[in-house]
Amino acid sequence: MLDFTRLLRRAGRVWTGVDRVELAYLEALIADTVPVWGLARTPIGYVLLDQAGLAAFHQRLTGKLPFSAPDVLSRMVRGMTPLMRAALTDARKFAVARCLPSRLARMLQKRLPAGVAYLNTGHSNLSNRVFEAVRSVPNARIAVFVHDVIPLEYPQYQRVGTVEAFAQKMRRVRAHTDLIIYNSADTQMRTERAMAEWGPVPQGIVAFLGAMRPVPDAAGMPRGLPPEGPYFITVGTIEPRKNHALLLDVWEKLGPDAPMLLICGGRGWNNDGVFARLDALGPEARVREISGLDDGALAALVEGAEALLFPSHAEGYGLPAVEALLLETPVICADIATFHEILGNNVVYADDSSANLWHDTIVNWSQQAQGTLGTRAFEAPSWEDHFKIALRLT
Repeated sequence: MLDFTRLLRRAGRVWTGVDRVELAYLEALIADTVPVWGLARTPIGYVLLDQAGLAAFHQRLTGKLPFSAPDVLSRMVRGMTPLMRAALTDARKFAVARCLPSRLARMLQKRLPAGVAYLNTGHSNLSNRVFEAVRSVPNARIAVFVHDVIPLEYPQYQRVGTVEAFAQKMRRVRAHTDLIIYNSADTQMRTERAMAEWGPVPQGIVAFLGAMRPVPDAAGMPRGLPPEGPYFITVGTIEPRKNHALLLDVWEKLGPDAPMLLICGGRGWNNDGVFARLDALGPEARVREISGLDDGALAALVEGAEALLFPSHAEGYGLPAVEALLLETPVICADIATFHEILGNNVVYADDSSANLWHDTIVNWSQQAQGTLGTRAFEAPSWEDHFKIALRLT
C-alpha cells in the first residue's frame, strides 16, 4: 500500500525531487504483478484505491487523461486551486473505500490482506493515526523513505514553526517503522544520529535515487530564452539553504561583463534579503530570475548552460546535479559529503562559504576554450536498481 497523499496535494504544481520519488514508486508499483493499494489523506478523511484506481489516477496526474470537473464537495474545500479540487474529486471517484479519520483502522482491516506492506515516500501523512491503523492489520509492515533531516540540523533555514513539527514526525517514524529507506549513506548517518537520541533506531537501507536523462524541449521557454552568449544556471527553490546569496555576491563582483546567470526556481521563505536583491535587478542585469518552467524547458536551459551551479549548504541528494550530468552539462557544486557520495569525481567542488573561490572558479571556467568543459563519463543509478533494494520489505 503506497501512501500517495503528497502527489494528491501537489497536483498541478511543478514537481519537486520528493514528488518525483513518490511518482516513481507509484509507476513501479502499478506496473508490478504484486497487488497494490493507494492510501491518501484528504481534507475530509481517507481514500483507498486499488490497482486499477491508482492507474487511472496516475493517468490524470501525468496529463495522459484530463481530470474530472471538481464536484460539489471538492469545491467546498478552501485554499485549493481548481486542478487540486479536480484531483481530489478523482481520488474519491476511483476509491474502493472512503472513511472519516476515526474509521481508518476499520477500513484497512476490512480491505487489506494480512502481511500488507505500507510504503510512505513523501514525508506526508506520517501520523500516529495512520501508523496505528496499519498496525491493526495482521502482520502488517511499515517502511518510510527519509529524504533528509535538514530541518533538525539547520533550523535557521526553516520556516517558523516547522522544525518542531518535523522533529515530531521523525520521532513517529522512529517509533513505528520496520524499515527506513535512505537516498544516501550520508542521509542515513545523519538521520540515525538524530534518532538515536530518542531511542532504538529502525533498520535502514540505502538506495540511490533512479534518474533518467531529462528530455529537453525549448518550446516551453519564455520569450528571450535562452539568452544570447554563454550563461550559467542554478536550479532550486530560492531559500536560504540553497545559498543564492553567494551567487549574487559573485555576480556583483563579476560586473557588467559577466556571463548571464539564470536563477530557476520559485521563491521560498526566510530570504527577504535575497528577494530584495532580485527585485532590484534592472533590465541590463546579468542575473535573471525565472520560475514556473516545465520540465522540458528547464532541461533545455540546463543542457545549453556552461555549467550548473549548486552552492547549497546542505542537500539530501542533489537531483538537479545528477540530471545536469546526464545532459552532459558540467556542474560546480558545494564541497559537501552528499555530493561526494552521489557525484564522485564528475563535478568541480568549491567551498560553499567562499564567494571568492566561486568567483575565481567561474572566471577561470569562462576563460577556458569551448569544448574543454565536458563532463566525465557519468552513469546515474537506475530506478530498477533502486527498487531491487528498496522493495525488499515486500
